[in-house]
Amino acid sequence: MLRIAICDDEEKMVSLNAEITEQCLKEAAAAGEIKTYGSSDNLLYDIAEDHFFFDLILLDIEMPGVTGMELAAKIKPVLPDVKIIFITSHIEYAIDAFELSIFRYVPKSELEKRLPTAVTDALKLILLEEGRVYTIRTSSRLERIPYKDILYIERDGKNARIVTASGVSKVRSTLQGVYDELKAEEFLFIDRGCIVNMIHIMQISSGSAVLKDGTRLPVSRSHLAEVKEQINNYWGRHI
Repeated sequence: MLRIAICDDEEKMVSLNAEITEQCLKEAAAAGEIKTYGSSDNLLYDIAEDHFFFDLILLDIEMPGVTGMELAAKIKPVLPDVKIIFITSHIEYAIDAFELSIFRYVPKSELEKRLPTAVTDALKLILLEEGRVYTIRTSSRLERIPYKDILYIERDGKNARIVTASGVSKVRSTLQGVYDELKAEEFLFIDRGCIVNMIHIMQISSGSAVLKDGTRLPVSRSHLAEVKEQINNYWGRHI
């Protein structure tokens, strides 16, 4: 079940956001639980102190006390994979929102027109990331790594190193062997020695793939055009 938080200090906005989100869940045939907040402090407490987990947060920027922008900066280290949709009256915040890896920015003046699309796209991505795992089997251990946790995979001698935000796992296999086992369109070769999960790519810049955590991975010249095309095609199909 998906867990969604809505935070806005205006009660009318909370109700409207919840109504739109419920409709999007229904149309996506997805089970979800929506928790609403009228205070950024309460949402932050639930996440930081009570360890509440959310897949998606709809967040007003202009709130008294801790602003939505400040709240997002505090939430991201605790819930690095959460999708945040900013809702605001001030378009200038969009630049800062991008720097915080915000999923989408929705102006309040176009809320009913643009929020359903933003929520639907977020749900599609969350559902796409859920449920699939890569299993490493040896004589002494069985390790299951969720696809969504994999940042990149690189050659390491006769092994492949699977790098996640929480550490590194090794599997006795070629990169091509791991790629064939994954059978997932979000993984792509950016070099003969490196496979990247494009869900974690923020941008392609100066011949490198820049990941959400700041990691820069070189993209070979021979792969550069193909990598850009694959990324565009992937997001074109899913968002």
